[in-house]
Amino acid sequence: MLDDPDRRRDRQPVLIVLHQERSSPGRVGQMLIEKGFPLDIRRPVLGDRLPSTLEAHAGAVVFGGPMSANDPDPFVRTETDWLAVPLKENKPYLGICLGAQMLVRHLGGKVEAEPEGRVEIGWYPIHPTEHGRLLMRNWPKMVYHFHREGFDLPQGCQLLAEGDVYRNQAIRYGDNAWGLQFHAELTRAMMQRWVVHGAHRFIMPNAQQGRDHLEGRMIFDGPLKAWLSEFLHLVFVKSRHFA
Repeated sequence: MLDDPDRRRDRQPVLIVLHQERSSPGRVGQMLIEKGFPLDIRRPVLGDRLPSTLEAHAGAVVFGGPMSANDPDPFVRTETDWLAVPLKENKPYLGICLGAQMLVRHLGGKVEAEPEGRVEIGWYPIHPTEHGRLLMRNWPKMVYHFHREGFDLPQGCQLLAEGDVYRNQAIRYGDNAWGLQFHAELTRAMMQRWVVHGAHRFIMPNAQQGRDHLEGRMIFDGPLKAWLSEFLHLVFVKSRHFA
């Protein structure tokens, strides 16, 4: 078993950071609740404050959004600087897409587009590294992306999985900080919304058409969902042993 229900009663909430009014933590939120973690959802872009300490939290997840980690908006800089809190306190931190790029920026790395302007919008393969295989055996072969920038590998980070266009797909920094370039959190309803509202991006180099997003989900989503549950256990349950 991945979890022990008897240990769930005293679990602190996980801080959830979203970047749009209607954004959802999707399956990450659902799975954390199933593992016994309440959610503390905040949207700094709408004025919510981030805590000065994570003493009352089990960790944090910062999700993606349409903005760039390079944007000059004050909330982007504030969030990026705030990552000093989980890093200093050695609390579990998971950054997804924008959240991973903020982590990289915080650590002194670069976030930028691929030199030929190619994007990853749709389903693309990833390849676990030796570090990744030692952590988890059952990596998915295909994962879902929706981004036009990637990140380099800051000093001190381990590369856990690679891609063919954007190399750095999953990283780890220290014991408890993690970054994913891809999206495992999407429910079917979320993907449907992304395909509708993001259709104007499908003309970008290397982007897949909307039908391929939904057809790919029927083929590739099962292994991705199973991997996500195991990965969240690694980040938020096993991490308790590091505290």
